[in-house]
Amino acid sequence: MQHETVIVLDFGGQYNQLIARRVRENNVYCEIYSYKTDLALIKAKNPKGIIFTGGPNSVYLEDSPTIDPEIFNWGVPILGICYGSQLMMHLLGGHVCRAPEREYGKTEVFVDNSSKMFADVQPSTICWMSHNDYIEQAAPDFRITAHTVNCPVAAAENAEKGLYAVQFHPEVLHTAEGKKMLHNFVYNVCGCTGDWKMDSFVENNVKALRKEIGDGKVLCALSGGVDSSVLAAMLAKAIGKQLTCVFVDHGLLRKNEKEEVCAVFGPGNPNFDINFVCVDARERYFGKLAGVTEPERKRKIIGEEFIRVFEEEAKKIGKVDFLAQGTIYPDVVESGLGGESTVIKSHHNVGGLPDTVDFKELVEPLRNLFKDEVRQVGRELGLPEYLVSRQPFPGPGLGIRIIGEVTPEKVAIVQDADAIWREEIAKAGLDKEINQYYAALTNMRSVGVMGDERTYDYAVALRAVTTTDFMTAESYNMPWDVLGTVTSRIVNEVKHVNRVFYDCTGKPPATIELE
Repeated sequence: MQHETVIVLDFGGQYNQLIARRVRENNVYCEIYSYKTDLALIKAKNPKGIIFTGGPNSVYLEDSPTIDPEIFNWGVPILGICYGSQLMMHLLGGHVCRAPEREYGKTEVFVDNSSKMFADVQPSTICWMSHNDYIEQAAPDFRITAHTVNCPVAAAENAEKGLYAVQFHPEVLHTAEGKKMLHNFVYNVCGCTGDWKMDSFVENNVKALRKEIGDGKVLCALSGGVDSSVLAAMLAKAIGKQLTCVFVDHGLLRKNEKEEVCAVFGPGNPNFDINFVCVDARERYFGKLAGVTEPERKRKIIGEEFIRVFEEEAKKIGKVDFLAQGTIYPDVVESGLGGESTVIKSHHNVGGLPDTVDFKELVEPLRNLFKDEVRQVGRELGLPEYLVSRQPFPGPGLGIRIIGEVTPEKVAIVQDADAIWREEIAKAGLDKEINQYYAALTNMRSVGVMGDERTYDYAVALRAVTTTDFMTAESYNMPWDVLGTVTSRIVNEVKHVNRVFYDCTGKPPATIELE
């Protein structure tokens, strides 16, 4: 099915994914492309609208990212954000220069409500500014629709041509009415109807998978995380027993995680009637990790051993026609395949699988979805909420939430402490308010007194953050009564722990990876 589409052209902005997600939140499909992409390819997609992202450059410098001005004559509405707005003005005859005063942070912006972009927006609204340059003079035939104390052209438009420019960032939550502005652009300006919905996505893709796979056999590595669980559920609905899922218990899972995954996908569940293989590889993992303390080395051992286990099980199954992977859209973008921003990580789903597994094609039905969309697909497929809303979890599991050597004893400590932390947050009704929370085991031991006896045990670190994009995060201001309850329970109920710390820093520690 061909969906109405808005294209995000990336000029090196850090919020390219966030812009696309905000558009999709309005039930409008959106894809990200580099500004270097052949414009014939962009035009062939027949976009309903185009958005230029921000970027770190200055438009008036020779080597700065630019685009063929012909794009402005397509008759397709275009919204320029920050650098994108400056580029639009620069190419169409306006004047952009170094701002006499840099604006950064929350800024009061005065808007003209007669603009389609600012319908129902407060005349004075708070927006997120981040720029050293500014639009000193708007391009001919553009009217100024917003300003600040220091920025004479905070927004401008040529409504007749459907060209709109905003100096601020409507995609970030710090812009109070940014969601409303982007809604106005995709509906009031682009004329979208909103045909991107997860119920129809599931229906259409299940049909497409049946057609693509036919009577072939499919092999899937099921980690128990959100992406692989939703992938398995969709394939189960499409092809049933033609699917074999391999679940590897490496001993580094969260408490009861193996049991939860087996309960959903294992034998006896009529909703997902598949071939399910559960491999107990705990002993071989702990053997490989014995004496290893360096974080990156632990990661590599865990990843390499997974490949070996998966390879062994695949050989037992024999020849398969398709290999299924839970690749999602951020994987594609962060691999440098979807935009212009710096490559963040290698495509971990494809890059880590063994070459010796014999298959004809890859199946990646989730590769166009963001994480929140994947969760919604899981709900549409009937997965239990505890799987769909599961906390992001690193590929190497608890192995990188343990500082120093990984042992069964240390894993048990983290599992128990983490379970208490998650349980008490849920009891306090904060589980939907906090985006990620977990326990980690430090390598620090301290002297304490419990029951009039001296102890020399470990310290546990707790973390809880709020984030909308899982790229930037802020520490959650945890109520003291919740922290008091959790601390007391962990110290009293978890063996070999006598101290608990709460991490209040704004950024995740380097050794703690998001899913």
